[in-house]
Amino acid sequence: MATACCTELSTRRRATSALVVALAGNPNVGKSTLFNRLTGSAVETANYPGMTVGLNVADATWRGQEVQLVDLPGTYGLDPVSEDQWVARHGLLDWRPDVVIAVVDATNLARNLYLVLQLVDLGTRVVIALNLIDEARRQSLRIDPRALSQALGLPVIPTVARRGEGLDELVAAAAAVATDGDGLGRGRAVRYSARIEAQVAELEAELADDETTLPEGLPPRAAALALLEGDEELVTALGPEARAAVTAERAALAVSIAAARHAAATAVAEACTEGHTATTGADRWWRATTSPLTGVPILLGVLAAVFAFLFFVGGWLSSLLTSLWMATASPLLASAVHGLFGYGAFAGTLLWGLDGGILAALAVGIPYILTFYFVLALLEDSGYMNAAAFLADRVMHGFGLHGRAVIPLMAAAGCNVPAIMGTRVLATKRERTIACALVVLVPCSARTAVILGSVSLFVGWQWALLVFGVLGLVGLVAGLALNRILPGEPEGLVMEMFPFRRPSLRLVAIKTWKRFGTFLWAAAPIMLIGSFALGALYETGLIWHLEWPLSPIVVGWLGLPAVAGLTLLLAVLRKELALQMLVVFAVARFGAGAHDLRSFMTPHQIVVYALVAAIFIPCIAAIAMLGRELGWRRAGAISAGTVAAALVVGGAAAHLLALV
Repeated sequence: MATACCTELSTRRRATSALVVALAGNPNVGKSTLFNRLTGSAVETANYPGMTVGLNVADATWRGQEVQLVDLPGTYGLDPVSEDQWVARHGLLDWRPDVVIAVVDATNLARNLYLVLQLVDLGTRVVIALNLIDEARRQSLRIDPRALSQALGLPVIPTVARRGEGLDELVAAAAAVATDGDGLGRGRAVRYSARIEAQVAELEAELADDETTLPEGLPPRAAALALLEGDEELVTALGPEARAAVTAERAALAVSIAAARHAAATAVAEACTEGHTATTGADRWWRATTSPLTGVPILLGVLAAVFAFLFFVGGWLSSLLTSLWMATASPLLASAVHGLFGYGAFAGTLLWGLDGGILAALAVGIPYILTFYFVLALLEDSGYMNAAAFLADRVMHGFGLHGRAVIPLMAAAGCNVPAIMGTRVLATKRERTIACALVVLVPCSARTAVILGSVSLFVGWQWALLVFGVLGLVGLVAGLALNRILPGEPEGLVMEMFPFRRPSLRLVAIKTWKRFGTFLWAAAPIMLIGSFALGALYETGLIWHLEWPLSPIVVGWLGLPAVAGLTLLLAVLRKELALQMLVVFAVARFGAGAHDLRSFMTPHQIVVYALVAAIFIPCIAAIAMLGRELGWRRAGAISAGTVAAALVVGGAAAHLLALV
């Protein structure tokens, strides 16, 4: 059942003497923080085909012993009903870890222990990291680690991952369990009702007769429980006889098994916990941020702060980096290329790719993506993301989305590229497809610059506001239409309300850098290749030959000068190039006075041009990220949809304005 990617990784693991340690836990319990603390090294991502949720894998050394740590997705269970749970379970089966560190939230023990009991049922060796113990003390909760260990039959180590407390003891316990041959860390499995246990025993016996039908690493008892819980994937994987053994009566026991686990988890948590949750400042903040009366103004303020940070800090970084590049590296690169290849089309094409491509990355990739990831990590680590999702859910639901989409959609006003990656917070591919389509319709800072630099400067700010209003209407219609067209139904938002916590700047920086590295690895090559292709069109003069075939659309339908259509093609590299190249081409066609757009375009034409440029196909970096997140078929469909929308809206605007 292992995929090609993870088969390769797990084969490499088995060929070495390294221990394999998996980290499992519910979302937002500090698992990734613990992973970063335990590794502090380069991370490799293992992805399953067709899955956007992946595993993080890193090498470490514990007291001279080589260790491979596998960070499983945060999940509430191991039933393969969603991508995160599917990947978590397959990660355990494919990697077959020597020990699993189950990270649990000390402030919400009953809910966290359900996953621990599933791990025990799965037959894995488990060590519990009782994390956020400082938060529990702050809430006047007293948890007895020794009593918890005795109740579960598992080692329990109190930790504060963000400060590194308890990690030495955790490493020692995990290493001891991983290398012990006496069954440490197996735990006490839940004993279900007599009826359930009888069915489990009967299925175990049937499955034991033909163990080859079981997925590798899955014990017969775990397989029997999974079958009783209605695990369709496992039923399909087994042979005809095993499938026939799963009767309707047995499958009906799924609710009883889950209820028994929840009851056992609650009983253990109550027996090991004293005190009651005290009201804290974080609780008061939760009430303020989730109440519509106070939460909506706070949400608007946070979104405005995110936009301002991206627009001003990202813009400042963009100007700084591009200025430094153009003042230092760009002249040297130009001299080297011209010295080696002269001043012909080949040299010009090289400079478009090497100089222009890198400049595009410096102008967009580094400043806006880096700043967005920093802001996103801060919001995630503080716990505010859930408050924003809760408040925005009702509005987003009309587009087939959940409230979690509000942050990426707002961030898209700074740059579409990181916003596309930010849609990973959504649960299904349908939701991510709708969100990505809406993201690319949000005018980023580069397209905003085109609107302000053309419409606002030469026609008037009132017309610029009209353009933004039309763009908002296009996004509204697109969201409603996609929600009706795409197959499937939006699921209800089921989410846990996590408390506010003080973010760790060190961990925020690590998370930001890792995400940024992923972006560069995926998008930079495509940006460079696209730069070379566009440069070849321009330097060879082939771009001018496109005027004639584009004229029926550009001139006939949109009512624009023919050169305007050429700039839309080149703007795929960077959206602000649309306005820059419009002036360059206009000067070549109409003379030096064409730097003023009004010398060759009417005010209405300028408005139409800005509309089309703002909706037209995303920049090449955004297309690259769409392909990575959704696959190239959906990326192509979204890109084609923006072209169609740009032509429809632009043509309609041209004909309506002609009547004014």
